[in-house]
Amino acid sequence: MSGHSKWATTKHKKAAIDAKRGKLFAKLIKNIEVAARTGGGDLAGNPTLFDAVQKAKKSSVPNDNIDRAVKRGSGADGGGVDYQTIMYEGYGTGGIAVLVECLTDNKNRAAAEVRTAFSRNGGQLADPGSVSYLFSRKGVVIVPKEGTDEDSVMEAVLEAGGEEVTDLGESFEVLSEATDLVPVRTSLQEAGIDYDSADVIWHPSMQVEVDVDGARNILRLIDALEDSDDVQNVYANFDAPDEVLAALDED
Repeated sequence: MSGHSKWATTKHKKAAIDAKRGKLFAKLIKNIEVAARTGGGDLAGNPTLFDAVQKAKKSSVPNDNIDRAVKRGSGADGGGVDYQTIMYEGYGTGGIAVLVECLTDNKNRAAAEVRTAFSRNGGQLADPGSVSYLFSRKGVVIVPKEGTDEDSVMEAVLEAGGEEVTDLGESFEVLSEATDLVPVRTSLQEAGIDYDSADVIWHPSMQVEVDVDGARNILRLIDALEDSDDVQNVYANFDAPDEVLAALDED
């Protein structure tokens, strides 16, 4: 597995923990609001909203919460918040590149919380452009293994723009260009293959291999960043070998 895939597996495990803390629900709802505000409240005509709603449902967000978020974002109901998207760039220990994607209604608060998370966990903020060039925009679809196999998934997505199918253990990751995300997940649907999520992400073009201590340090930084309600996603270009992941599982 590539470093990114191991990172995706780690994030998948963390998502279950975040859901228990309630933080994941709030972030998924915020994604829905922003998608509805940007492209309207019609799921059929707004693929970004469709994917945000699908991900929320797969994460067991109640339908009433989802419906209210769509209405707030689209203006059909009052109380919507005008969120800004802000990207911060920085480094973790060992020179690991970190991108922090925020959705916030208070830029000063978001900046302060991101800066504090870096400074307290061995990292540092960097100037715009100093880290982002190490990442590119990609589409990623997560497909549960139940009821399918790798060959079937690859066959379904190949002509739609799927570039790579990776085994994550309990699921498959389908990588594509960001512009091919909707055709890829549509092809999976047409093939009768269920999927858990479809997102546009920042994908690292190179990874920095870490040992156990290095992995613990970068994950501690990522946890601190994700504790902020303003932080939606954190991307880092570290590669943890299998033995390192095994050691972390024992912690």
